[in-house]
Amino acid sequence: MKNTEFNMTTIIILLCIGLLAGILSGLVGIGGGVVIVPALVYFMSMSQHQGQGTSLAVLLLPVGILAVYNYYQAGHVDVKSSLIIAITFVIGGYIGSKIAISMDQNMLKKVFGIFMLLLSIKMIFGK
Repeated sequence: MKNTEFNMTTIIILLCIGLLAGILSGLVGIGGGVVIVPALVYFMSMSQHQGQGTSLAVLLLPVGILAVYNYYQAGHVDVKSSLIIAITFVIGGYIGSKIAISMDQNMLKKVFGIFMLLLSIKMIFGK
């Protein structure tokens, strides 16, 4: 496990990553895998495994509670769907983490990159 040295530069980078992920989460519903993982890998020199694990650790706390509250107040949260997804997300997260931990770091990074690329293409050119 990487032991990050917390100097002023490190703290500023982490604050920027958190702020950007939070803004994008509230703005377009993304943050964890899309922003935090690549930022930790490239700016903090974490391995892909460490980036993914750290990003998941961030999600353990109710980081989006205020954004969710705003969306809920505006009538844009389907509570029943959210609960069903949350329950299955826990199960899927367990299964996915077991698979990811067993994968080679370079292969995991490629799988992540391909997923992001395909998702981007679909969002740009899809209906």
